[in-house]
Amino acid sequence: MDIRLIALDLDGTLLNSKKNLSDANRQALSLCTQKGIAVVPCTGRTVSGIPSEVKAIPGVRYAITTNGAVIEDMEEKKAIDARMLSWELALELLRFVDSYHVMYDPYIDRRGITEPRFFEHLPEYCLSPELQEMVRQTRDLYPNIMEFVETSHKPVEKINLFFPDMEERAKLRAELEKRDDILVTSSIYNNLEINDPGATKGAALLRLASHLGIKKEQTMAIGDGENDFSMIRKAGIGVAMGNGQEELLAAADYVTCTNDEDGVAAAINRFVFGIE
Repeated sequence: MDIRLIALDLDGTLLNSKKNLSDANRQALSLCTQKGIAVVPCTGRTVSGIPSEVKAIPGVRYAITTNGAVIEDMEEKKAIDARMLSWELALELLRFVDSYHVMYDPYIDRRGITEPRFFEHLPEYCLSPELQEMVRQTRDLYPNIMEFVETSHKPVEKINLFFPDMEERAKLRAELEKRDDILVTSSIYNNLEINDPGATKGAALLRLASHLGIKKEQTMAIGDGENDFSMIRKAGIGVAMGNGQEELLAAADYVTCTNDEDGVAAAINRFVFGIE
């Protein structure tokens, strides 16, 4: 098949359960870039949260970050497309969610913003040890999040929420989804992610493909979570990980192995190199 762009979710997809890139997946991506295929991390993380071992693969230039809020040219170190929340809307949302028992962090200038009451109590919000380490590496600490948003006047890529109580999560999600000026998704069982309505992985995938002169039919997307639905549906070939959500598996064109079984490499071998 004539695949020219592959969009890859990171957590639960390209990375294994320990948040590491396997040798098999690294080799598959390297072979793709050598073939001239655009390998694109497509993640809920900011660009600064993309692991260095992924960025270090020669030919990995573009990234779709914060669920499609930003399309980043990592070589030029600039955004080529952005669909962000205004600081005013973000501040309104933060004030609203603050009444719930939730850890929240807006993503601004490619970094997560947090404060001590969250940063020093990560286990309280049911973060795995691996996720706690990732948070520590990708967040900047400020005394007060809302004060920072209000004084910086900078647009917000995404607001991330972590919940220790799933009833609270369901209640807040129901309230947020009454609005038509935001998009609410999730990447793991105890989080919610708030974006601009135009910020989806699928829409960003098609915008990047157009920018690169690549047809929709020449794209492939691989993911595992709710925030991957749009790219699985919009890509020429949508691949779900074996560890993915049941709804995603049903929507995908193909289901590969799990993220701990080198499912990305297996899918690439099948559709790009014709190896079963």
